[in-house]
This record gives sequence, C-alpha cells and structure tokens, in this order.
Amino acid sequence: MPPSAALSAPASASAWHKALVTDSPTLDTARETLRRVFGHAEFRGLQAGVIEEVLAGRNVVAVLPTGGGKSVCYQIPAMIRPGLGLVISPLIALMSDQVASLRQSGVAAARLDSNIAPFERQEIWESIDRGELDLLYISPEGLSSGNMLERLARLPLSLIAIDEAHCVSQWGHDFRPDYRLLGRLAERFPGVPRIAVTATADARTREDIRNQLSLQDAAEFVDSFARPELALNAERKIGTGHKRVLELVAQRPGKSGVVYVGSRDGADELAAKLREAGAPALAYHAGLEKDLRGRRLEQFLEADEAVMVATIAFGMGGDKPDVRYVIHADPPASIEAYWQEIGRAGRDGQPADGITLYSSADMAWAFRRLESRDMAPEVKQVQARKIRQFYGMMEGTACRAAAVRRYFGEERVERCGQCDLCLAPPESIDVTQSASKALAATHRLGGRFGRGRLVDHLLGKTKDVSDFESGLSTWGIGTELSQHAWRDLIDQLLFEGLLKEDPNDGRPLIGLGEIDGVRAVWKSERTVQIRKDSTRAAAAGKTRASKGRKDVLATLTEEDGVVFERLRTWRREEAQRQHVPPYVIFHDATLAEIAARRPGSMPALAAVSGVGEGKLERYGDAVLAVVLGPDSGPLPEAAARAKVLRREMNGPESALWNALRGKALGGLKFRRQHPVGPYVLDFFCYSAGIAVEIDGAVHRTAEQAAKDWHRDQWLDQQGIGTLRIDAEDVRRDLHSVLERLRKRCGG
Repeated sequence: MPPSAALSAPASASAWHKALVTDSPTLDTARETLRRVFGHAEFRGLQAGVIEEVLAGRNVVAVLPTGGGKSVCYQIPAMIRPGLGLVISPLIALMSDQVASLRQSGVAAARLDSNIAPFERQEIWESIDRGELDLLYISPEGLSSGNMLERLARLPLSLIAIDEAHCVSQWGHDFRPDYRLLGRLAERFPGVPRIAVTATADARTREDIRNQLSLQDAAEFVDSFARPELALNAERKIGTGHKRVLELVAQRPGKSGVVYVGSRDGADELAAKLREAGAPALAYHAGLEKDLRGRRLEQFLEADEAVMVATIAFGMGGDKPDVRYVIHADPPASIEAYWQEIGRAGRDGQPADGITLYSSADMAWAFRRLESRDMAPEVKQVQARKIRQFYGMMEGTACRAAAVRRYFGEERVERCGQCDLCLAPPESIDVTQSASKALAATHRLGGRFGRGRLVDHLLGKTKDVSDFESGLSTWGIGTELSQHAWRDLIDQLLFEGLLKEDPNDGRPLIGLGEIDGVRAVWKSERTVQIRKDSTRAAAAGKTRASKGRKDVLATLTEEDGVVFERLRTWRREEAQRQHVPPYVIFHDATLAEIAARRPGSMPALAAVSGVGEGKLERYGDAVLAVVLGPDSGPLPEAAARAKVLRREMNGPESALWNALRGKALGGLKFRRQHPVGPYVLDFFCYSAGIAVEIDGAVHRTAEQAAKDWHRDQWLDQQGIGTLRIDAEDVRRDLHSVLERLRKRCGG
C-alpha cells in the first residue's frame, strides 16, 4: 500500500463504534465490535480473556499462535477505550499489512515509519490531534527518534501494544536492542495498559519479557502452540539442497511459498534456478536496494502464486495468509526461529507444509556464527543449547509438532498424525560399537582430516596410505558399514556433539567433541543410534488427509468453484486498482464461504464470516453482482423453485410458451421458468437479453409493484431487459403480444 493511502479509506463505516467509546467498556461491547468490524461472531481461544484484562486497564503478556488473532487483542480495545492506541511493531511490512487491513474494515489506522513522506506525517498528526485516529503503528526505532515520546505524552492513549515482544529478550531468537528501551514506557505513560504479544516464547523468554518491559504485574496468557493445519517434514540435505527445493516447489504448482536460505548469494542463485524451472520466484535479501526490496515484497504479497527465496532479512514477510508452504533450504538455529518462520505458512487456517532440509555442516555453521557474535558467555551458552535442541528435534524419531509444543512447555501433548515421523515412523539401529570405532579413529588421526578421509581410513581405502596410517589399530576396522552409512553415522556424532568440525577455511576437519560424552561411548555407558532407512521424507510431496487439515476449497462443488474463481478475479482486479494485497480485501476462506452460500442479499452476505460492516458497505454490491450475475449460475433455491414452476405453469404462461418454443419467434430461443441469480424468469431469451414476465392481478398491488421494480433494476444491472405483459392481454390477443415481443427483440 502506498504511504499516501494510509488515511484514504472512508471513515463512515467505522463511525458507529466511536459512540461505544467509554471509560468502562465491556466484553459485550468488544464482541459487538468484533462482529460489526471484522465480521466474526465470537472470539477464539484466549482472545476474550486477554481483551477483558486490557479493557479493565490491566497489563497483559500474551503468547498466542501464529494466525491465532493476536492483533485483535489490542485492536478492539483500542477502538472502544478512550484515546489513541499505540502499537509498536518491528517491521514495516507487518505494520503496512495491518494498517491496510484495518482501513479496509473501516477502522481509522495509520503508521509512521521511514517510508512516510513529511506531508503525510503532517496529515497523520492532524488526524490524531482531531481525535479521529484509533490506532497508530510505529517501530521501536521510530519511537526513540526525535521528540516522538514527548509528542505522544501530550495525547490520551487507550493502550500501548508491543508486538513481536520476544524481540526484547536476549534469550530469544530475534533479540533487538531497541526493544530494551521500551521498558521506560511504564514510567512515561503510567496508568496506560500495556500488552506484550508474541507467537514464540519459552518460559525463560517470557520471564525476560516481563522484566525488560516492566510487566511483572501483568496477567499471562499462553495458548497452545498447536498448528493443526501445518504438516511438518525434515530431511537430511544432499549438497546445497537446491535440487531438492526445485522438486518440492514443482510438486506445488499454482501456490505461494517461502524458501529460506542462509546467504544473499544463495538467495539469488536459487531464485534464478527456480525461474529457469518455470516457477515465479523472487530473491529477497539485505543486499538489494531498499526500493527493489519493497517492490518485490509488494509483488509477492499481491500475487496468487509466487515463491519468495529469502534470507532472514525477509523477517515475518507480512501477513500474507495464503502461503501454502515454507521450505528451509538452510535451517534456522533455534526452535523459536523455526516455528516463527514455518508459521508464515497456513495463516488462513488452510493446509500448508513446513519442510526443512538440514545437515551437520549447517549445524557447524550455526556454531561458528554464534562464536563470532559479541554477547555475554551465559547468553552464548544458552544459544548453543538452542542449536543442539533444534538439531536434536530434526534428528529425532518422535512427532515433530509434539516436540515443538513440549519445547515451549506445553503439557499433555498428542501426536499430530501428519508429520513425516508420524506417517512413517523411522526404525533405529544401535551403532554404538561403530561409533566407538569412528571416535577412536578421529582421535588417532589427530583431527587432521575431513570426513571423507576419515571414512576411507575406517574402510581401509585411503589412497597412497602412509605406513604410519596403515599401522594404526583403527585402519580398516569399519568394514561392517558402507561408505554412505559411515557418513550418516559421522553426521549423527556431529549432531550429538561427540565430534566437531573445524571450518579450516572451507576445508572442514573432523575432531573429537565433548570429551565426557566420547569417554561414555568408549565405556559403553552411552548408546548411539541412527535411522535404519534414508531420512528423506517422501511424504513431503504427497497430499495428506489428516486430522486438523480441513481444506475448505476442496469442499466446494464444481459450480461453487466457478463462482469462487470469479470472486478471486474480482478481488485481484480490485486489489490492483487500490494497490493493496488481495487478502486485505477478503481472505480465500471468506470467498469460499460466499461461493458456497451464494448470498442473495446484503443481510445474507453480512452473515458470512469475515464480512464486517465496513467491507459490506464498501464491497457488498460488487460481491453480490459477481455471485448473482447470469454467468455465475443461479442460487440453489432459485433453481429448485424453477423446477416446481415449470410443472405448475398457468394458462397464459402455457399459451405463450407454446407460441415461443422451438424458436418459433424469428428463430429466437426462449427458456421457460429460467433461474437467474435469486430470481426465476417466466421466459428468458439469452441472445436478445430479454426477460418476459406475465403479470397477473397480484402485480397490480403497490407492494408487489415495488418488488417488481427492484427485480427489474437488478436484471438491468446484469444486462437483461424486462418486458412485462398483462396476463389478460395474452388471453385476449396472443398475436398482438407476440408482435410486441418481436419488436422488443429487434425482429
């Protein structure tokens, strides 16, 4: 959305909620606001409890899943509490998306960031001074710049929301020093309720959020981390993994996805390969010019099909709800980062895939990056443990989704039934004896060789072997395993920290890892196991029908699917006209429900989930025109009524039909009792665009005449003219009626 659009949406649709603003708003008021603004009948999950705390003026820490409606928890209180709602968010893309969505719903919202021109800033401040704005979005950096705090201190604030609050914690995966400055808001704005929200925070991170943001007294709400719409898969990477990514994307044509990579060059290279393969791929990283990054992000958000190949510079990537897959070509370094990035998929609640490619080299790279960072030793120790925990989950044999949920402290967790490990539980074999040999060989070789040479040593296949090496007791003692199996075992020992890799300027060397662990293996006090079969998740490319994965689009009939595609075409054209992402107008799930229900009136359309009063006022007529248009097919009830009316035609109708059937009138083909949209036409000629209505005595009443007028107006909007003929005229002079009809049809 262009910055100038920040205040361009009509405010009339939201004007009603200004009357609900009070010092003591209730949950009922919040529920009414939810229904009228966002078109939802009831709060989900823990939303009601969080909102009730904020409405009462109390502080809150809320950890809610991605797609679980975190933003509603502060948006609705900001709308019905007196004053301006201040939202602090780390990314411009997220702020832009939320503001655009709110404006579409008729809510007065704006953002102040580096993309907003000076004159637009002035317009926003004037709107704030007039008390017209409900919500203002700003970054932590923007809050600290200039006289922003002083200016805000002169305003009545309804609340302060800190989005992505995990960024405040040094124990988290996305620490941002600027977030630490937000703790002073407690002193600067006493009495203003503050709400910190995030989708990923373990117990230690939540404690840090409380301490750093002065939220020790805040109520804490932690919802389930379950994402039943996500099917998780992981497999060991072969080489760069690019070939596998090409396969995975090719298996998902016509869908949008995100592919995370670890470097700028990797993003450019993989995006180019995908484009060569026919995928609409874009690269995104910090090395691109700011304007180019902005254009590519906008292109991705507005497209129905696009693949964004991105580094961590992509961040949250906006609120695009229809991302159907996230692939990690290079894995993250913690379960928090994994869950945050995988969580970009399936935000609309529809089935999506999260696929991770990983290797021991990735883990070694994560440790090297950690070692180079300037941080306290105790923090570095925690981050190292997080790396181990992530790769332990990748290599694990238990349900992946359950492992994530347990990591975040969730109890009584059940298997998801749809991840690769649930669908095909791997069989493990004990390789402790072979592991002991590999560790002994590494020790005797002194850490001077890479894994290939180590494997050759164990197999006794080293080329031009020296007398010293061939004389070692470990030379050729590993013939029980193949070369491939030895590489898998060395990977496993690296994952478990029993071996470590020295980068050695791009020629990694293998050395012993944790000495206590190594000795435990040698003494048979610790076992080592590897998977019996290949870890490649063949299921990653298959379609699943598992619990929790309900694809509403798959439930549409063929006829409904046609209407759905027409609605998507309308939405795309409307989004292009406004220069906004299509999903801020309506989500696919809302369009699918509209296509299935075929609402024939504004009240019926308003009953669809996701259609609030603002969008009803703004788009209602256009949506009904698409749904009820002659090319969209009739409403089911109209089609059923037409069948009955064909059997019950009265005298004048039968007489006229006998004169029209078989192209008797100038070769024109007429249909009898033909359904169009919500109506059943007595007779309809498609080529002439004429509806013929035979009116009996009831049509002479004022009430029926008004209904007929509205019906004729609607048909006229569909390009169908109406010729009304009195039933008595048909009885008295059918010939004159046919002549009149011939002239109207241009004959």
